[in-house]
Amino acid sequence: MTPTHIPDRSAPYGRPRRERRLLGIFVSLLVLAGGGYGVYSLVGDDVPDEDPQVASARKPLTAFLDAWAAKEARRAARYTDTPDGAASLLTSVLTNLKPTRTTIVGGRGRLEAEGEAEFPFTVTMAVPGAGKVSWESRARVKQTSGETAGETSGKQSSGEASGEWKVVFTSPMIHPELQPGQTLALKGGGSRAKVLDSNGDPLLASSLVGTVDPVSGKGTSGLEARYDDVLSGGRKASRSLVVADRRSGRAIKELTRAEKAEGRPVRTTIDPRVQEAAAKALDGVDDKAAIVAIDPSNGHIRAAVNRPGGLNRALEGRYPPGSVFKVVTAAALLKGGLRPEDRAACPKFARVDGQRFENQDQFELPADATFADVFAHSCNTYFVNARGRLSDTDLRDASRAFGIGGRWDVGTTTYDGGVPVNNSDNDKAAATIGQARVQASPLVMASVAATVKSGAFQQPVLVPDAVKKKYEAPVALDTEVNAHLRELMRATVTSGSARALKDLPGRPHAKTGTAEFGTAKPPRTHAWMIGYQGDSDLAWAVLLEDGGSGGADAGPVAARFLRNLGG
Repeated sequence: MTPTHIPDRSAPYGRPRRERRLLGIFVSLLVLAGGGYGVYSLVGDDVPDEDPQVASARKPLTAFLDAWAAKEARRAARYTDTPDGAASLLTSVLTNLKPTRTTIVGGRGRLEAEGEAEFPFTVTMAVPGAGKVSWESRARVKQTSGETAGETSGKQSSGEASGEWKVVFTSPMIHPELQPGQTLALKGGGSRAKVLDSNGDPLLASSLVGTVDPVSGKGTSGLEARYDDVLSGGRKASRSLVVADRRSGRAIKELTRAEKAEGRPVRTTIDPRVQEAAAKALDGVDDKAAIVAIDPSNGHIRAAVNRPGGLNRALEGRYPPGSVFKVVTAAALLKGGLRPEDRAACPKFARVDGQRFENQDQFELPADATFADVFAHSCNTYFVNARGRLSDTDLRDASRAFGIGGRWDVGTTTYDGGVPVNNSDNDKAAATIGQARVQASPLVMASVAATVKSGAFQQPVLVPDAVKKKYEAPVALDTEVNAHLRELMRATVTSGSARALKDLPGRPHAKTGTAEFGTAKPPRTHAWMIGYQGDSDLAWAVLLEDGGSGGADAGPVAARFLRNLGG
C-alpha cells in the first residue's frame, strides 16, 4: 500500500494554523479498551459557520468512531444503518488485528445533499507484529427518516433535519480497499519452519503438530502454538496487513510489507514407522482412543496417536488407570515382602465398610492360586483385601519410583499423573486397583511399563532441544522387585488376561486394565493395556475411552500395533 500521510492531530488533513484556529478546539475521547486504549478526535461543536445538518450528522459518527477506537464493535454498529453487517466486519477486523491502540482522527464534514453529509477520517492502529498501520477513509451519514425542520415549522433557513441520522455502513468505509465479503487480516512474513520427526522429515501427526492460522500465520494449537516464535522466526518476524477473503481466509491484496524472517524447525523424537503402526492399529476403532510408545532406554516418545484429533489425550488426558495400576500396587506389595509364589485368595467379592468390590464377570480363582496368578488374571478382590499390608502412603511412595506425580519437562504439555496419600480404608481399597483418586495419562502408563523394562524411570521426552532439566524419580525401583514385575507381566501374556499378545514375536510383557468411571449402573469402563517388548526397546500404552474391557477390547488393538511393527 502506498504510504499515507498521517496528519497532525492538531491540524487534521494539513490545515494551516490560522484556519485551524477558526475551526475551534478538538474534542478527544480517551477510552480504556482491552490491552490498550483508543483515541478518537473530531472537530468540536463550536466550529463557526458549520451547517446545522453537518453538526447533527457528526454526532452519530462521533459515537461510531469512538466505539470503534474503544474496540467495541457492537456498540459502534448501533449507530449505523446496518448494525449486523457493521458489527460482523468490525469484530472480524479487531479479532484479526488485535490492535493495542487505535487512534481515529476526523476531519471537517460537508453537506452532500439534503439530509446527507460526508466526513473524512484517518485510522492509525498499533498492531502486534505489524507495527503502526494507518489509512484514510470517508464516512457518509444520512438522515434515514423524517422531514426537515424548515418544512414543518417554516424555518427553512435553518436547514435542520428532524429525522434520525445514521452512519451509512459499507466495507470500504472501514478501509477503502475492502469489498463486501472481505476483511483486514495479518499475514506472516518470512518462511515458517516445520515440526519434524526423528528422521528430520515433516511430522505427520496432526494432534501433536497442531494448527496454524491461515491468515495470520500464527500457531494456534499443539507444537505449532508452543513453538510459534521458533518456527516463525520469533521477534524478527513481522506480519503484513492484508485484505483477506472472510470465507476462506485467503490473502487477496497486501497493504503493507513485512520483514522477512526465517524460522527454525522443531525436531521431535517421533519415529514415523512406530507412529504409522500405532495410527493403523486404531483404524476402525469407533471409541475415542490413544496409543503412546516410548523407548525405555532414554524416554524418547516414539509415537503418540489420538483418535479423533483435537484433545491430545495421549499425553494430556486424565483417566483412572484401573488395573494397569496394579503394576505399581504390586511393586509396593513386593517391597513389603510378598513373593510371586505366595498363596493369594481370589474370591468373587470383597467388602470394605459396606462397599462391594468384584472381579470382572465375577470370576474367582482356585484355592491354590498364587500372587503371580492373581496378577496375571487381574483379580481385584485379592488386591482390595491386601490393602492391610499397605500404609496410607505406600502407594504414593511406590508410584514415585515410576516418576508419577512429578513435574516432567517433556517439551510439550503433559499430565504426569497423581497418586494421593490414602485418606480412608475405602479410598485405599479402590486405589489398589487404580480407582478412587488415582489418575494417569496414557503417557504415564506407558512410562510405567518402560520403567519395568529399563529398571529405572527415564522421563519421557518429545522435543529434546527444549528440555532444560529432566525430572528424576526421588526413589529408585528395587532391583529384586523389578525382576519380579517382569516375571508377572510376562505371565500375564502367556497365561493371563493379556493372552491377545501370546503368539506375537518379541516376547511382549503386559498388563490389562478395565477402569470404571462415572455414576451409571452398571458402571461404564475405559479399556487399557500397557506393556513392553522383551526383545527390543519399546514400551507402550493403549487406551479406549468408554471402550469396554482391557483384555477383550484394548488387547486386540495392542496386538495390531505390535503386528504392524513386525514384532
